[in-house]
Amino acid sequence: MSLPSIVILAIVQGLAELLPISSSAHVVVTEKLIGLDPSSPPMTLLLVMLHTGTMFAVIVYFWRTWRDTYFRDLPSFKTFALQVIVATALTGVVYLGILRVLGRTVFAHTPKAQIEDLFGHLEFIAPALAAAGILILIAGIVTRRATARAVADDVSLAQASAIGAVQGICLPFRGFSRSGATISTGMLLRVSRRRVEAFSFALAVVLTPPVIARESWRMVRSSGFTAVDLKDAAWRSVFGALIAFIAGLGALRWLSRWLETDRWYLFGIYCLFAAGAVALLQAHGH
Repeated sequence: MSLPSIVILAIVQGLAELLPISSSAHVVVTEKLIGLDPSSPPMTLLLVMLHTGTMFAVIVYFWRTWRDTYFRDLPSFKTFALQVIVATALTGVVYLGILRVLGRTVFAHTPKAQIEDLFGHLEFIAPALAAAGILILIAGIVTRRATARAVADDVSLAQASAIGAVQGICLPFRGFSRSGATISTGMLLRVSRRRVEAFSFALAVVLTPPVIARESWRMVRSSGFTAVDLKDAAWRSVFGALIAFIAGLGALRWLSRWLETDRWYLFGIYCLFAAGAVALLQAHGH
């Protein structure tokens, strides 16, 4: 894997992971366009490290906000911890429920291990991107027209539960942006933009380590991954993580600025155009 390919993929991951435009959709398309094999062990290691880089970007960017909001005293921390636990539990329930239903219906004859991989196909990514775009567009337009209505500066347990459930829908459907869907849900539930942004990415940080652990385990179990492969791929992956970290910080500043200046809907328009582009690629055999 060449360094230019790593740089391109790291920038795409760093931007798309944190902007509400779906990193999985953009990474899958990028891999196809530059001829990378996402199933190869070195590629799996690189993607794990890119996720790690973006996770640290989120922690660095939001740490002061989280400290002042959630860790300022024990009652605030207890409330936050309960919300995160409930939201994350609902994420898992919804996610596993979707996989189970699809495994018994649409993909009844598909091995369980392959069901998630099917969502990396462009014919599934395009409609997921379109659905995310519509949700973001609706949230952006509704909140722009309802600026006079009061918004809550705290996330209630019911609102946290709804956000967690929506996050569970996002996980299997590559293209259905996690940050786009969860932030839009919070906006529609009349949570302040700054607060729902901080809460959404707090959920992401809680969710990312298990995802990284799962992908790492899949990499270890893959055949043909030798110590020589690890040595050659490790430094490239660390380099990619650094690029993804820098790109992620830039993406978060961009997201916050557009969210606070009533330009959230523009991400929805982008997702709709991206859905059309992915559909064209799929129609041309990619």
